[in-house]
Amino acid sequence: MLWDGVTVVAATVLATVFELHIGLIPGARHFWKGTLFPGGSFGLLMTLLCGFILALLFISHRLNLYRPHALHNFLHEQRLAVQACITAGLILTGALYLLHAAQIPRSIVLITIALVTACVSVRRMLFRLLQHRRFERGVDIRNLLIVGTGPEAQALRRHVDTVRHLGYAFKGFIEVPGTGFRQNPVGEIVGDLDSLFDHARKHFVDEIFFTIALERTDMQEVLLKARETGIDVRVLPHTFGGLALNCPIEYVGQFPTIPLHRGDLPEMALMLKRGLDVILSSMVLLALSPVLLTIAVLIKFGSPGPIFYRSDRIGKKGRVFKCIKFRTMVADADRQRAEIMHLNERDGVLFKVTNDPRITHLGRILRKYSLDELPQFLNVLKGDMSIVGPRPPIGSEVRQYKLDHLRRLDVMPGITGLWQVYARQDPSFDSYISLDLAYVENWNIWLDLKIILRTITVVFAGTGS
Repeated sequence: MLWDGVTVVAATVLATVFELHIGLIPGARHFWKGTLFPGGSFGLLMTLLCGFILALLFISHRLNLYRPHALHNFLHEQRLAVQACITAGLILTGALYLLHAAQIPRSIVLITIALVTACVSVRRMLFRLLQHRRFERGVDIRNLLIVGTGPEAQALRRHVDTVRHLGYAFKGFIEVPGTGFRQNPVGEIVGDLDSLFDHARKHFVDEIFFTIALERTDMQEVLLKARETGIDVRVLPHTFGGLALNCPIEYVGQFPTIPLHRGDLPEMALMLKRGLDVILSSMVLLALSPVLLTIAVLIKFGSPGPIFYRSDRIGKKGRVFKCIKFRTMVADADRQRAEIMHLNERDGVLFKVTNDPRITHLGRILRKYSLDELPQFLNVLKGDMSIVGPRPPIGSEVRQYKLDHLRRLDVMPGITGLWQVYARQDPSFDSYISLDLAYVENWNIWLDLKIILRTITVVFAGTGS
């Protein structure tokens, strides 16, 4: 959605430049000259432009263009994108007619619509190619459980494994007793129907595919739990049993499927969150670049070892990524950790030593004011982290989580969060988990902004350790 809005603005600027240089109609230059002075039509033009963007976003949403690319082949997606642009363009021209806005050059309007159509098509093609490359690296993929072990289940599993650009990762089969099929290799059956949603939580499953028919009451119970957990449910057409009479058939690669339930994702809010992450991270890195350079030089000449410390952390849906921080400890700190485990001041799976002997003199200053975490804004720009979210745990912590604790990995980890600003010195693991789960369950943009503002206060107070 965000990029469609950016595309419309860029196309409007290009159309304006084109018209000013080519001048298809005599009044265009006079119009743009008039917009620079009070009493011009610039305000009306901006209002119409915002309306055009909103119309394009709404129509694209109605045409399901913001759904995963796997549900559209390339040509079908391009046709729908052109349809959305032309329909939004007709709404724009209709608004111009009703408002009698004769002072706005029609040439600019027509050029804008043509450029928006071309740019949106090219942008979607490039994004599809980039998305396919991300899928190949295991980024943004949707985890999948298949209910059933018969020929259809086997074929579906082979299809999603082979066609990587569909963006699915197979996490196992769910066996249903009495179906008469058990053709999959040993180890790929992860559970039965009773434990379906426990395994869905354990494997961060986004979609469940049913390849066999269930009793109507069993299927209704599954759909009820799917609504509670926000997991998508799809069935093969011959298995739906009359539960999806009004649902369209959608193709996942070559497989026709019927969506029985879709998780309700706050698409606009997530788009705003990502936009906020990119803008604020870029501003912080640019504004503090002299500080970052100074810290890097001090670390380099202050103690032997690299400038940055990169550690494997667990991100959204259990994905492992390299978390970047300024090095605040001696070079072999990880090896020495086992020697000071008896000094741990936290309970549960957490580890913290206030006067950790591995921390360098400069490192204590960096930690006190959280300056060691500034490089994590690079992780935010890469899309591994968000500015606000649960703290990214290490693998040994996650291996000790209970099933409910895994909910904190449903969202992007953050540089700061509720725990960091309200209970940073609290040694309780239960407090740590409860605050993170409260964030996941109650997240909204306003909560992020409140946490960011409070983080600034906490940082200047120097409460880090």
